[in-house]
Amino acid sequence: MKAIKLNTIAFMLLTSASCFTANATEVGQAAPQFTLPTLLQDKPTTLKQFAGKVVYVDFWASWCAPCRTSFPLLNKLHEKLKAQGFEVVAINLDEEKANAEKFLQEYPVSFTVLRDAKGEWADQFVVESMPTSFIIDKQGVVQNIHHGFTTDDIKDLEEKITKLLAQK
Repeated sequence: MKAIKLNTIAFMLLTSASCFTANATEVGQAAPQFTLPTLLQDKPTTLKQFAGKVVYVDFWASWCAPCRTSFPLLNKLHEKLKAQGFEVVAINLDEEKANAEKFLQEYPVSFTVLRDAKGEWADQFVVESMPTSFIIDKQGVVQNIHHGFTTDDIKDLEEKITKLLAQK
């Protein structure tokens, strides 16, 4: 009888532990379907709007030093590949909107910038460092998760994105 109780307890612990990790966005899973306002116009924007495209979802903040490196490079990559169906969607996590606006004055971009001041979608994606990015394929499935950013990262990211763009 004690063995059955211990097995039941062990099963319950393993099951509950897997429930906590099941919420993490992982490679091979469908990306969480967010709706967030654009940073500057407060226009509701959804991930579904980019269906059929390869999307680079980038969680960032104005205080993030690597974001200062990534934004100009991501903007160039977006300009280069957008005609092929590539989109960058940057999701700002600053509580103070003015901080993000000031950042964008210094590092202007042509891609979509959204606002998640409460960090609700950052929690859904399980963002633990800045920046954290997710490459999502044309079917809405996460194909790559990237933490941090250095100048050398852009070449590898472009290669991964280009391969996804080539897929039907």
